[in-house]
Amino acid sequence: MSQELYVDLNRCQGHARCWAFAPETFAIDEKGYAYVIPGREASYEEEKVRKAIKNCPERSILLRESDDQ
Repeated sequence: MSQELYVDLNRCQGHARCWAFAPETFAIDEKGYAYVIPGREASYEEEKVRKAIKNCPERSILLRESDDQ
């Protein structure tokens, strides 16, 4: 098992702090909401992503367990 990164769009308010801390992992859509760049869900720089998670005021950046299969 590994952890997969995602943004809960029900919580995201478009502050873009995740993008500020980890622009190689997060992007902002046309409405101003964050998302994980496709292909980066399980491949990201952990220290930068941890800072993004800690600084998200809505706590919308989450890690979930995923199967490696």
